[in-house]
Amino acid sequence: MPMDDRAALGAHGEALVARHLEQQGFAIVARNAKVGRLELDLVARRGSLLVVCEVRTRSSRDFVDPILTIDPRKRERVRSAARSWIAQRGLLRLEIRMDAASVIVGSGEPEITYYEAAF
Repeated sequence: MPMDDRAALGAHGEALVARHLEQQGFAIVARNAKVGRLELDLVARRGSLLVVCEVRTRSSRDFVDPILTIDPRKRERVRSAARSWIAQRGLLRLEIRMDAASVIVGSGEPEITYYEAAF
């Protein structure tokens, strides 16, 4: 799959998850927040709760469920980026939760599976 197609697919999945979070009463604080060479897909806030969500999107589940592509190394990179991003903004007093979302965008309705406190 060409990079432009992958990027568009990823952006579509992130938009779907952002909408899901907004429906849960969250405000989206950041999308694709850069922290050096790292990136946070979505950061959302509801009251004193700040959620950092890693989003994985695929066009099918043929090979592997997207959530299984978040390996221990990726989880540590997201945690590290989140710590830096949160500290830079003075948000350390908030409750922090690390979530993940799996999005399958096939021929029918997109399928979102959301995992609270995933890592």
